[in-house]
Amino acid sequence: MKHLLLTCLSALVLAALPAHAELPDPVRFSVRLELGDTQQAAAWLDEGLDPNFEGHLIGTGLMIGAWTGNIALMELFLSRGADIDRTNRFGESALMLAAWKNQQAALRWLLDHGAHPNPGKERAWTALHYAVFAGHARVVEDLLAAGAEVNVRSTNGSTVVMMAAREGHGELARRLLEAGANPALKNDSDDDAVAWAMRQGNYDIAKLFTSAENFAALARQAAENPPAPPVRSAQAPDRVDELLRKARLAELEGKRDAALLAYRQAWDELKSRQEPQKVGAGRTAQKDTGQAPKSPKALVIRAKRSAPEKQSLSVSYAEGDGTDADQLLERARAAEAAGDRTRALELYRRAAAAIRATSGQ
Repeated sequence: MKHLLLTCLSALVLAALPAHAELPDPVRFSVRLELGDTQQAAAWLDEGLDPNFEGHLIGTGLMIGAWTGNIALMELFLSRGADIDRTNRFGESALMLAAWKNQQAALRWLLDHGAHPNPGKERAWTALHYAVFAGHARVVEDLLAAGAEVNVRSTNGSTVVMMAAREGHGELARRLLEAGANPALKNDSDDDAVAWAMRQGNYDIAKLFTSAENFAALARQAAENPPAPPVRSAQAPDRVDELLRKARLAELEGKRDAALLAYRQAWDELKSRQEPQKVGAGRTAQKDTGQAPKSPKALVIRAKRSAPEKQSLSVSYAEGDGTDADQLLERARAAEAAGDRTRALELYRRAAAAIRATSGQ
């Protein structure tokens, strides 16, 4: 009887203890935190999760909070010892991510809690680069007020004012000049802000950066030898991020059809934001062969965060390679892990089509 009572008492004590929160893998960590689950984050931290643990895509919990504007999440991770200036595998800090996503409240919170607007090394991409490139004027003002270096060089030597020149942000270009930006500084490709503005057809900005005489000479040169059509940049809309989070959560829960639907919706949303592109020579050979031109299969965007000036866009005419849905999903996850979101979305779309074809839908 005594043994039975002890057994029952032990069972009651064990039942009263809180259940252990199993530590997450990078994907689960990212999905739960991007959805704003601070309670789950606290449980993981209570179980010993490193406060600088990096998730699948964005980075640490502090970085995810900055990206999504979740100040409560940032407060939680900072209180547990997170490094406010830590960078992810792309070299991005929480401050840079808040600047890119125009999360002004999160950016101010980070600055108020000691985040450094300058990298502390000779060359690095900075929050000011990101804010100017994206055209977020209010964020730019906050960073300048916090002491952000206006002539800081990126890893390839590009300056902040080059970002304004490339993207056509005329008011920001003027503001940066007022703050002391030097448009004559050159990057590793021997380009300055004037060259970038001329190449992108942003002639009003080029005029700001050089003398009237020099601009006239550059304009004549451009008229005689027209540059290639400029490549315009566009951020993926918030709707795409929402759908990606929804898709990854569905995958974690084993809801494959729901995940594929969300990935396909994200792809369609992203594709709908792209302006129609002209098809180059050799793509429409109907007059020569009598055959109808191939239909585009995918819109491919290639860009590196560390080198936005090398962004390119093309149309893919490749037919399906015959791989099944599982293989396509595996390739899509690999592309997403490598940061190639557009390629990942293309592969998820093809996987969804393969599943529909095999299921007769």
